[in-house]
Amino acid sequence: MKRSQINAAIRRMEKLAGEHSFLLPPFCSWPPEEWLKKGDAYNEIRETGLGWDITDYGKGDFEKVGFTLVTIRNGVPGHAKYNKPYAEKLLMLEEGQYSPMHFHWSKMEDIINRGGGTVLIKVYNAAPDEGFADTDVTVMTDGRHYTVPAGTQVKLAPGESITIPPYLYHDFWVEPGTGAVLLGEVSMCNDDANDNRFYEKLGRFPKIEEDQAPYRLLCNEYPPAAERDK
Repeated sequence: MKRSQINAAIRRMEKLAGEHSFLLPPFCSWPPEEWLKKGDAYNEIRETGLGWDITDYGKGDFEKVGFTLVTIRNGVPGHAKYNKPYAEKLLMLEEGQYSPMHFHWSKMEDIINRGGGTVLIKVYNAAPDEGFADTDVTVMTDGRHYTVPAGTQVKLAPGESITIPPYLYHDFWVEPGTGAVLLGEVSMCNDDANDNRFYEKLGRFPKIEEDQAPYRLLCNEYPPAAERDK
């Protein structure tokens, strides 16, 4: 991905969050030079992967396959300082974009449509070999439990949510004509390095072509802690 694409995507998500009155934590608005002043008082941000995260899943076609997101809070299981049992993200999926089919071995999460368009989520149970099972899927949406055939697309309008347990394959589309979607994710601790099982082999963080200066640093780009906070 080009840095200019990343910068533009972050600006679009900031705008969409503002339109729906979702205020982000202060660290989400720091320019890159501000990070050079931050000491170890901010290590939780660095070590739990808080902040901006843009992915094209290694496809190199962000407009069609990608996600813009920010991790607002997270924990590290067993860590003496960061042993929070929960995480929270805010995500933006734009019309025409797709987030590929995957499941989590450990994490349970709720996906909430926070505003904008309508999100479509196709669901399959994972088979023992981690392929798609042809069994019916139990769906949990806003306190309602019901069963749908494998491969059903669940539709979430603004304000609606779905619970995604471990071993439930799911993807994300935007219903055509409804516009970009702002999604919330409330979950158990998030571990993108070890707890994502994509149906097809995909990348996670993009290779970046530096065609302009960063607008915001991504969560894997923070410099080491300064000697003291300024």
